[in-house]
Amino acid sequence: MTRRSVIRRLVRHPSGLIPASWLTLLVFAAVFGDWITPYDPNEADFLALFEGPSFRHPFGTDELGRDTLSRLIDATSVALLAGVQAVGIGLALGVPIGLAVGYLGGWWDRIAMRIVDAIFSLPGLILAFAIVAVLGPGITNAMFAVGFLFSLRFIRLTRGSVLSTREEPFIEAARLSGAPTIRVLRSYLLPNIAGPLIIQVSISFAAVLLIEAGLSFLGLGVQPPNATWGTMLREARLNQSQSGWLPWPPGLAITLTVLAFNTLGDRLRDVLAEDPASSPPVVPPAEFAPVRPAASVDSDTTGVSGEAFEAVYSLSDALLQVRHLDIEVPTAVGPALAVRDLSFDVSAGDVVALVGESGSGKTLSATAIAGLLPRQVNIVGRSSILFKGDELVGSTDDELRSIRGAHLSMIFQDPMSSLNPSLTIGYQLAEPLRSHLGMNKAQARDHAAELLSRVGIPNPRNRLADYPHQFSGGMAQRVMISIALAAEPDLLIADEPTTALDVTTQKQVLELLVQASEESGMAMLFITHDLGVVAEIADRAVVMYAGQAIETGEVFETFANPRHPYTRALLGSVPLVDKAQKKLVTIPGRVASPSDNSPGCRFVDRCSVSVARCSEAPPPLLSLPSAGRIVRCINPNGSPDGSPTVSSS
Repeated sequence: MTRRSVIRRLVRHPSGLIPASWLTLLVFAAVFGDWITPYDPNEADFLALFEGPSFRHPFGTDELGRDTLSRLIDATSVALLAGVQAVGIGLALGVPIGLAVGYLGGWWDRIAMRIVDAIFSLPGLILAFAIVAVLGPGITNAMFAVGFLFSLRFIRLTRGSVLSTREEPFIEAARLSGAPTIRVLRSYLLPNIAGPLIIQVSISFAAVLLIEAGLSFLGLGVQPPNATWGTMLREARLNQSQSGWLPWPPGLAITLTVLAFNTLGDRLRDVLAEDPASSPPVVPPAEFAPVRPAASVDSDTTGVSGEAFEAVYSLSDALLQVRHLDIEVPTAVGPALAVRDLSFDVSAGDVVALVGESGSGKTLSATAIAGLLPRQVNIVGRSSILFKGDELVGSTDDELRSIRGAHLSMIFQDPMSSLNPSLTIGYQLAEPLRSHLGMNKAQARDHAAELLSRVGIPNPRNRLADYPHQFSGGMAQRVMISIALAAEPDLLIADEPTTALDVTTQKQVLELLVQASEESGMAMLFITHDLGVVAEIADRAVVMYAGQAIETGEVFETFANPRHPYTRALLGSVPLVDKAQKKLVTIPGRVASPSDNSPGCRFVDRCSVSVARCSEAPPPLLSLPSAGRIVRCINPNGSPDGSPTVSSS
């Protein structure tokens, strides 16, 4: 939703138009008060004491004969200035702290929130009085005290909004493009939490007016003879027996202004809620951190080890080498391995597919390679991820930032949630160009238009100013591909990039990816459930089940002669249009839970050819006669006695 659209919807309804008009009138009175006040606000006229409303004095006069209307207009600037000071201080202190602790998490978050909770446990007004007592009376000191108290509210609100936004795919995409942390906070997180902050600002303004009036009423704010709505109420109370009219003008001014701010905030909330893209969806909070080694765990690998293991797994000119990858996740019963002993290589220019059911660990493995695992998910054991000879396990976020975007990029499943809804397509396309290729703004814009044209988006230069919601799903996916390919990475991780697309758009997107790989020699790690896509574009396949690679090899050989019972069952469940099928073939049961630590094969409960030994010990890794083909099974041919008929290296 654009700014103009928000304003138009805001004033379309009386609940937005009336308070907005009243506040506009107040701003006008505050700015031009010196020109529109009928009299000097502090000029006394002892011949006109306690006069009621008249043509000469529309709102009457006070105990010194001063014109009430002039003092009311003059006090408007004080009230609004107090609101700006207090809310401004609250925003300046609270939002940066809330952004930082919400995004970084860990000890920073815990320490900051304990301090906030401790201060919140004290009565707010008493704390404000204490600050004013130390600094001395006066509107500036009073508003500093109020602003400090309001900053605690903004810290809590900002932190909570960040926790619900920082795991959005577009934040991961920004980090993957190499954007510095400061830019992620300023340009990606802050615009997407602006809605709740704007509403809180309107509510805070109303609260400040009441607090300022209360402090001035008690003599701790603006000092006589200057006028504020609070001092006018105090003076009216002292002279209430002389004139019952005096409290009405300042009292109504305070009441109407507080109501205006609150009503406008409610209307603004409703307007923002009309467009789901205007506020990010709430997701379970998590904290990002680079992957790191933890306590060692035993691997299930047997049969192929040491030099023989490397001889089987290693490919010539390997760009990416994953070895013995173990990923530990938290569960209700404690930490568990969601990925176990995963090993594979990706060579320059190759397309390697990770296939398997949902829950097999494909996406988790990909995010581990990109260094985007949540903080509570750890790489453990003897895991190793070598990219261009550099070890990624244990690398800091700064070290990974130099790799992401420039050498390693990623396309996420849902383009509409991976693109930042608050930033234009042109800005998001320019991010990797400016971060990694050192282009200036004009150069990045020209190259961004060229990238959009390359992926088949018509009128690319004009579309740079569009927002993600103005693109269809297929077009948005093309934009994601452009961003991923902007810095010409060596390795592209494509996490089910065609899942939500129709068949025609899917084919076009796949052709774009294959063309990019062929033209630049880029390697691709392709994650998908669609075995037809794998057969069409991939060179090699890694079949995963319950976090393990259970069969690896060239796609043609693996699909033509699958050796693991799970691979055969997976291929058998694919519906074929050229064969009559009375019902779809399914694999009984479900994928084993990460917390399942049974000693045997993880597929044993669903396997149709399992034997007694399958439940007793982990299956060995067996090297098949074809180079690079590996199967994790004691019975790869399904022989009745369970004896393997392939040679073990």
